[in-house]
Amino acid sequence: MRAPVLTLMAALTASLALGACTGAREANRVAFEGVQFRSKLAKKIDGRRNQFAVAVSPVSASLEGARESARYEGIKYCIANYGSSDIEWLVGPDAPVASLGISDNTAHFRGNCAYD
Repeated sequence: MRAPVLTLMAALTASLALGACTGAREANRVAFEGVQFRSKLAKKIDGRRNQFAVAVSPVSASLEGARESARYEGIKYCIANYGSSDIEWLVGPDAPVASLGISDNTAHFRGNCAYD
């Protein structure tokens, strides 16, 4: 009776491990407005280490969700590098749509991590 239980446990462990490998990237994404956006963060813009840019897509799924995804990525970056969530947005999540530079279903944001 022990062998079937051990076999079942081994099969369950193997399937969980395989599932973790294949879905790890999606599992680490946070959903905004029910959508898991693709966000790409660029560091050290214009030679300034505290300045960053975030490109978020697909904007067509939810503009508000894309805005919050950019805010999240900026905060995450600034906390990890400067220990603060304070951001001086140059083109931020609250900016008018026209200033977001939306192209190819991607919105572009830019900010500075505020630090002392």
